[in-house]
Amino acid sequence: MPPIDSRPDDRASDARPISAPPGGFAGPVKRSVTVAGHETSVSLEPVFWAALERAAVSRALPLSALVAAIDALRVAAPGPPNLASALRSWLLADGDDR
Repeated sequence: MPPIDSRPDDRASDARPISAPPGGFAGPVKRSVTVAGHETSVSLEPVFWAALERAAVSRALPLSALVAAIDALRVAAPGPPNLASALRSWLLADGDDR
């Protein structure tokens, strides 16, 4: 992997500034959700929980139903990642589709 060049260049003046997220940086928060009839704990950063909640509302689904649907896609994939990674990946892909 090539090194990241953090030096400013001529294009930097046109770039959007980088700042901390609203409310600052926060570590993962563990929550329990029901998936396939079983309680499971998932650790996600608050921004991902908020994004999942918005995605569930926009689909008129309970949060646990959205998580279960993503989990079903995850376990059907070759070499499935852990659930938290699948949720974050799905959220980023879902945001890209908008």
